[in-house]
Amino acid sequence: MRDYTVGGPEAKNATANNLVEADWYKPHVERETMKALMARSNGIAARDTILWLVLLVGSGILAYRSWGSWWAVPAFALYGVMYGSASDARWHECGHRTAFRSRLANDVIYHVAAFMDFREPISWRWSHARHHSDTIIVGRDPEIAFQRGAPLVNTFLELFAVRTIIAESKKLFLNAVGRPTKEQADFQPAEEMRGSIWWSRVYILAFAGVITWCIAAGSVLPAMFIGLPTIYGRWLMVVYGITQHAGLAEDVLDHRLNTRTVMMNRVNRFMYLNMNYHLEHHIFPTVPYHALPKLHATVADQLPTPHRSIWHAIREILPTLVKQRNDQSVVLARVVP
Repeated sequence: MRDYTVGGPEAKNATANNLVEADWYKPHVERETMKALMARSNGIAARDTILWLVLLVGSGILAYRSWGSWWAVPAFALYGVMYGSASDARWHECGHRTAFRSRLANDVIYHVAAFMDFREPISWRWSHARHHSDTIIVGRDPEIAFQRGAPLVNTFLELFAVRTIIAESKKLFLNAVGRPTKEQADFQPAEEMRGSIWWSRVYILAFAGVITWCIAAGSVLPAMFIGLPTIYGRWLMVVYGITQHAGLAEDVLDHRLNTRTVMMNRVNRFMYLNMNYHLEHHIFPTVPYHALPKLHATVADQLPTPHRSIWHAIREILPTLVKQRNDQSVVLARVVP
């Protein structure tokens, strides 16, 4: 199995092969067209954020009122998805600071969503920056979620955030005492570590407060609203996430070979904030989520044919992950115009 450790031996190979922060393929887009696509909108972002928060609070109220009955199962299922899955796209877009025109609005929603996703916000901002500069470059990209040869049980466990909770908890405690991991130190500047230390301590205190609340109340109910939804509501985020890069090429400088676009219905596009246009997003990460459908239409003839649906993508991904358990040279080839 390849060593996916960030800053490990594969990082040296990436440097030797000129894959580090290199020039990537970009389709042609007229200058004026790109300028229009890059326009940010407080109005559109506010509309979608308010709708998300209304659904989150509304489902939370239903869940609270139904506690103790079987109606709590669907109510908490909905609340969990709004908390543990829909928050991921808000974290992502506001992390890029492209959702709102306002920097403050982006940062506020980013931090709220990061807490819901159980992601220490400073380290993850730098992690994602590296993910974009060195996408699926082994030894460099800290966000290669579906590694070749990894046990398939890892994917199942991630539906319930098991591996994420373990890894992030370790990082929080190490950051809290000022001992970040070598991998984190590889992609995060030393001067940014103070923020990670502070936020790690805030997170630990916040979750300790929720546990104390549960003990005082003699009920798990507080944790059902804060903390546990990251576990029981994460599954949809993983379904979306597996369609992004899994099974595709590693160590290439063309996003068309390592990232896929998947067509989705309106509900999924709202939940995912148009990140189904993931190939277009990686090529042009400064284009706001609401403009990605227009960007897709503009460059579609220069990109591989998108998948018709989530299921269409997963049908090719899962068998490929199985094959890669025994042969890591197996890769899904893309037909590039």
